[in-house]
Amino acid sequence: MSGGVDSSVAAALLKEQGYNVIGITLQISPREIEDEDYGGCCSLSSINDARRVCDKLGIPFYVLNFRELFAEKVIDYFCQSYLRGETPNPCIACNKEIKFEAFLRKARALGADYIATGHYARREYDEQRGRWLLRKGVDQRKDQSYVLYTFTQEQLAHTLFPLGEMVKEQTRELARKLELPVANKPESQEICFVPDDDYGAFLEEKLGEQIKPGPFLDRQGRVLGQHKGIVHYTIGQRKGLGIALGKPMFVVDIDPERNAVILGEAEEVYAGELLADELNLIALPVLEQPLAVEAKIRYAARPAAAIVQPLGEKAGNGDRVLVRFQEPQRAITPGQAVVFYQGEYVVGGGVIKKL
Repeated sequence: MSGGVDSSVAAALLKEQGYNVIGITLQISPREIEDEDYGGCCSLSSINDARRVCDKLGIPFYVLNFRELFAEKVIDYFCQSYLRGETPNPCIACNKEIKFEAFLRKARALGADYIATGHYARREYDEQRGRWLLRKGVDQRKDQSYVLYTFTQEQLAHTLFPLGEMVKEQTRELARKLELPVANKPESQEICFVPDDDYGAFLEEKLGEQIKPGPFLDRQGRVLGQHKGIVHYTIGQRKGLGIALGKPMFVVDIDPERNAVILGEAEEVYAGELLADELNLIALPVLEQPLAVEAKIRYAARPAAAIVQPLGEKAGNGDRVLVRFQEPQRAITPGQAVVFYQGEYVVGGGVIKKL
């Protein structure tokens, strides 16, 4: 339970359906921000909100300390990805390593049959395929299946999404009807462990002298100016470059080996294909031939028609695949996830790498 309205209503719905519900919040916030007046989804104030909800629902409430594991698997990963010239998605890392791996293992060891979250997604079992499937949430504006593509079959079998058939307005209304103390709590949009959503300052504090100024280059290697450190830039960025060249210029590549940020014009931000590794498949056990899908290259992107194909005879979990788009895509960004869909169902996904 994050202390937000979604997980609170999820708990209420499960209790109403007859489940024996226990509320658990994971203590994952860095020590330096836990006592601040900070409203992130892993803050002290959110833990207190979750406790108040459980008191209202009459269910037990516990806090589990996952701080060290979170620092290693999510925060360190976040920082090192930026040093590699990538733009990571820490929510996916948290879901993969913390919520549906370490926490699910802990919950099962404590005797729980399932863990449940407030994600807007659905799961179902396909008897014909003999597989659990992950499906988009009914609320297309809130669908969170993109950040859940790392599910294994075992994890899906023991996870519930009580809000999958609902839209956000219904969730809010139910929270008010049940008089939950978080019914009108605003949604948290920022990275939960980065105060004020100032990731640049966070990385400067964490990485210190590892962040070094370097050159802005064009595609031909000509020096255009000086940047303040590659961690401050992402593919497709135009504003905040701190350089005037007489025409709009965009970040088209980041080269950590040369500590360089490559700039180009608008058309250079587009690409027709990408490589992805750390493949995870949900809808099928292995990819044996090119597959037509719709692919999302970031959480807020529209799905785009593409062909995903193995680089060898076949591709299974952990392997690398090539994704070719029907139309060039803007700002394909290493470190972000590419997630494959067929209709409402998640086929799988992987982490975008440089071609």
